[in-house]
Amino acid sequence: MSEENPRHLTDEEQIRRSRLEELRAMGINPFGQKFEISRSIKDAIAEFEKAEAEGTLEDLPAITVAGRIMANRSMGKAAFANLKDLDANMQLYFRKNELGEQFDVFDKLYVGDLIGVQGKVFRTQKQEITLRVESFTVLSCALRPLPEKFHGLTDKEQRYRRRYVDLIVNDEVRQTFVRRSKMVSSIRRTLDSMGFMEMETPVLHAIAGGAAARPFKTHHNALDMPFFMRIATELHLKRLLVGGLEKVYELGRIFRNEGVSHKHNPEFTTIEIYQAYADYHDMMEITEILFENAAKEATGSTEVEFGGHTISFARPWKRIGYLESIVEKTGLSLEDLKDVENVRAACKKHKVDVDLKLPIGKLYDELFGELVEPTLIQPTFVIDYPIENSPLARRIEDRPHLTYRFEGMVAGMEVANAFTELNDPIDQLERFEQQMKDRAQGDDEAHEMDQDFVECLEYGMPPAGGLGIGIDRMAMLLSGNDSIREVILFPHMRNR
Repeated sequence: MSEENPRHLTDEEQIRRSRLEELRAMGINPFGQKFEISRSIKDAIAEFEKAEAEGTLEDLPAITVAGRIMANRSMGKAAFANLKDLDANMQLYFRKNELGEQFDVFDKLYVGDLIGVQGKVFRTQKQEITLRVESFTVLSCALRPLPEKFHGLTDKEQRYRRRYVDLIVNDEVRQTFVRRSKMVSSIRRTLDSMGFMEMETPVLHAIAGGAAARPFKTHHNALDMPFFMRIATELHLKRLLVGGLEKVYELGRIFRNEGVSHKHNPEFTTIEIYQAYADYHDMMEITEILFENAAKEATGSTEVEFGGHTISFARPWKRIGYLESIVEKTGLSLEDLKDVENVRAACKKHKVDVDLKLPIGKLYDELFGELVEPTLIQPTFVIDYPIENSPLARRIEDRPHLTYRFEGMVAGMEVANAFTELNDPIDQLERFEQQMKDRAQGDDEAHEMDQDFVECLEYGMPPAGGLGIGIDRMAMLLSGNDSIREVILFPHMRNR
């Protein structure tokens, strides 16, 4: 411990450190090297049970496994330990007359240490599947103890700050991130099988665009100009459509300088998908396929338990109109919703906390978020959003105040957002200009003018469908967690 950062060591920590020299004196490196593993513990147990059922136990070879000691107890000339790897636990049995001097090394080991072992699997008189240790290797000595067995690591703030310990001691947390990994792999496999190509676009943007959000701002010293951490990948991926790449996606981090809640983190993961010559109906189909496949891969079923509900991701999803859903909850007519004064009155009546001076599209969003969104439990596509809320979506020809846009809602959360993309550069320029007026009116999340993107569209972008899915929220649903912090390995925290 450096003098600049002194820390008082507990008695156990001092003992754990002092045993390092004792191990070295015995010829043991307390921080070992590579160890060849022949089986995971899960596979070793399955192999034993299969041989036991077939009556071929005598044919089982010696195996090697590795993991962390989660319990140990010495009984004179014998000792037991519990070894844990990613998926399973196994009891270990050490005998002095078989291990000789190496048995003395076991007395120097603590809960939390990592070891590799070699031996044969058997079943004890108490019917516990156990590995009889023929030799073992110290791989890493833990200098700090794990949380106390019966109380564990339960404080949420400590769990998030010390996620590495959380993953060791809380099996359900570890399995959440195993599920998340399977989910992401499923998404990539599904899209690759459909002919999509994965792309990488800049994280630093000269103009924050592609979404209605407040960006993080930074400065590039060499260029001496401001940059923004990206709030979406949309505008760069659409540039690729112009360039002739017809089916593209990007899965990556997005940064929005906004509040933290159980559904929001300022740094999060999305996937955006664009297909030339498609529309938002195609994006609905892709959304359904991605969620259904991911649920099967991560959980083994299309049904998951979340928030006291059984949610089915089997196709097809329900569809409802955006404005029609507000009509149903407020009693206003579709014609009434065209008048901003009626919308303001509805916000007052339903006690929606919003600045009534904001543009009508923002008022719609607040009404929808307060009255409609919490009621959408089963997967639902909310379709045909007002043009005020959708500056990058194509107009519906016979209803030009609406756009070909949908949001996918599950368990009261938005999990997907998609458009039939706007490819008319003249219309796009006009909408950017309107967004600039909205910014002047106080909407600091309105789009900035992106003249380069308009110029890009002037070279001709094919008709296209675009889709964005929140990976963290999908992970929440498929792991049964009601907080986004439970599915982000290292969520942002205030300083201690």
